[in-house]
Amino acid sequence: MTPGMSLIKHYLQFKDLRAEEYAYLFDRTRIIKTRFKNYEKYTPLVDRTLAMIFEKASTRTRVSFEAGMYQMGGSVVNLTTGDSQLGRSEPVEDSARVISRMVDLVMIRTYEQTKIEGFAANSRVPVINGLTNEYHPCQILADVFTYIEHRGSIA
Repeated sequence: MTPGMSLIKHYLQFKDLRAEEYAYLFDRTRIIKTRFKNYEKYTPLVDRTLAMIFEKASTRTRVSFEAGMYQMGGSVVNLTTGDSQLGRSEPVEDSARVISRMVDLVMIRTYEQTKIEGFAANSRVPVINGLTNEYHPCQILADVFTYIEHRGSIA
């Protein structure tokens, strides 16, 4: 690792975070939701860009990530395999190197877990799994938060 660079944390499977990290995320989510409900402006992602890469089409995933970025002041670049070299002739490792130089965060929704792992291994920025055939960690995260919000702790 280059001196001065921080360790990049990817979210590819639910087990990628520890219990304390989930507790922190749920606490922050509660605070952000309260601010949003009270129409308080909260823009910690100003000047930050999320690249969303969709090999698998989605409505809910796209809208939730895109709306979340805009609501918190960020911007989004939406890429599909139909309008880019992704999934064609360009290796995923090359795509990761190039795309991660231009954005702050990448979310990928694809079929193969190995593809997202290959992208993450070559990315300079955090990569989030928006869905693969094996894992859907963001959905689990949302489901657990909803349970806690309505029923209380799962501990």
